[in-house]
Amino acid sequence: MLNENGENPIANARPGLIARVLRIEWLGQTAASLCWIVSVFAYEINSIGDYLQLSAASAWLLANIAAAVTARAD
Repeated sequence: MLNENGENPIANARPGLIARVLRIEWLGQTAASLCWIVSVFAYEINSIGDYLQLSAASAWLLANIAAAVTARAD
């Protein structure tokens, strides 16, 4: 799909996306959320609290991904 200038906006956004996901803030938060998800499985899911922990960590990861994909380039 081309924009009004005849350019592919997804191809043009790619360098900006790579730059955003390589920022220390994004990498740190994404690594933390992934570690949290892994820790829930490492200690097993035994209660409703474990499901809540998994839900919170997953929501954090999805928010990080959405922020990287939808943010405008700085």
